Amino acid sequence: MIKPIKTEREYGHALTRLEKIFDAKKGTREGDELEVLGILIEKYEDEHFPIGFPDPVEAIKFRMEQLGYNQTDLAKIIGLKSRTSEILNRKRKLTLDMVRQLHEKLHIPTDVLIQAY
Repeated sequence: MIKPIKTEREYGHALTRLEKIFDAKKGTREGDELEVLGILIEKYEDEHFPIGFPDPVEAIKFRMEQLGYNQTDLAKIIGLKSRTSEILNRKRKLTLDMVRQLHEKLHIPTDVLIQAY
């Protein structure tokens, strides 16, 4: 019987059941159970294990690594190389214009960039 997950014990049981029926075919009774159980597990995890945004500086460094950028490349986006170094070393905060440029050029979400750090 499927019911809301309210405790860590119920969460564990739900995960165990999910593993058992993981390969259930869509449209079958177990397939429907799998779908509903997945929704309930996701809701419980969202409430009890929230994942926040990454740190803005770490997000910039990660994106630079993905793109193969160095500080000179970043300086072309946000200004002087010395300013870029200060930002990456957390000695200077991002300005609104920098946030806009980083969002536009590196496609880093503004919600990530505007966080306090």
